[in-house]
Amino acid sequence: MSAPPAEDLVKQWESEQARLRQQVVEEDTEDWQISPDFSGLERVGGVDLSFIKGDDINACAQLVVLSYPDLEVLYEDSQMVTLTAPYIAGFLAFRETPFLLEALQRLQRNQPTLLPQLVFVDGNGLFHYREFGLACHLGVLSGLPCVGVAKNLLQVQGVYKSEEHQSQIAALQKGGDSFPLTAASGKVLGKALRSSDRSSKPVYVSVGHKISLDTAVRLTHSCCRYRVPEPIRQVHAHTHTHTHTHTNTHSHY
Repeated sequence: MSAPPAEDLVKQWESEQARLRQQVVEEDTEDWQISPDFSGLERVGGVDLSFIKGDDINACAQLVVLSYPDLEVLYEDSQMVTLTAPYIAGFLAFRETPFLLEALQRLQRNQPTLLPQLVFVDGNGLFHYREFGLACHLGVLSGLPCVGVAKNLLQVQGVYKSEEHQSQIAALQKGGDSFPLTAASGKVLGKALRSSDRSSKPVYVSVGHKISLDTAVRLTHSCCRYRVPEPIRQVHAHTHTHTHTHTNTHSHY
């Protein structure tokens, strides 16, 4: 059976995104989220799919679980995978989610006591063309709270790298300072966060599932030793080791 033409696939994926989008929960659902020091949170996960430069088919699907608040690695899973879905901008999740979900399901089967209580996703959540990025997709399908943290600004829904945006970044004085990413509609889709005193470049935080934006920002900051939250930083460290391409591995958005 031949693959459906791209426009058919886009229609199919758009309707699937719209259906799943209805299931996203944009508020705190867990007791630990409401606690000032996240009391009760013991395990945070990080996921990413990294590609070897020049190869858009084979990738390394990675999951790490860290203790909280110490941020020590408790569990690590790397699998080389072959992607079957085509790359279409705005639909990255359809290529990547199945492999990240498999990693979480493997952990659930083999060591359920290590399942993370929240997953950081290297990418976006609601801050997306149709308010349904990778962190939302993985959150809804896994049922776990998820937060999207991107290193680069996705220019969507009227949010641009404008002079105003740059001056807002410059005004972030210290780690924990943030400003909202407001869509043309007036809806706040995420926040730019100065994640540590040491880094003047912000990260872009958005809700994936089962968490409020303010809690997502607070938790992201609490998990940052450097610019990128530790669960995602550890994913990258392990991925580079796994693919043996320190110079070639890069992340796709």
